[in-house]
Amino acid sequence: MDDDKKKELFFSGLKTFNGGNYFDAHEIWEELWSEYYLKDREFIQGLIQLAVCFVHLQNGNINGARSLLNKSTKKLNKFPHDHRNINLKKLKNIMIELNIELEAINNAAEFDWSNCPRILLNE
Repeated sequence: MDDDKKKELFFSGLKTFNGGNYFDAHEIWEELWSEYYLKDREFIQGLIQLAVCFVHLQNGNINGARSLLNKSTKKLNKFPHDHRNINLKKLKNIMIELNIELEAINNAAEFDWSNCPRILLNE
């Protein structure tokens, strides 16, 4: 039962994140991270931090967004490109571009929301 719940939380977080509801994605993954001691809990924490990066942008907090993106990048870079069957190589490349954009803008209102990544599974 626990394995089913863990899988449900993980994929529910992905779907929610990809739907642009970053706060709820963070909450779902936070439950997975805090309720279950996972071997890859640092990976889940990296996803949480990525979601919170966008929550900060939605709230106008550019510095918080930059900080969380950097923390997320450091965590996700520790994992192979196919971890949990996610196309992490593509996600990591998008995160590099996001970092460049966040450093180039002066406030969150300038962020181009079309640059938000989707977290895709490998085909």
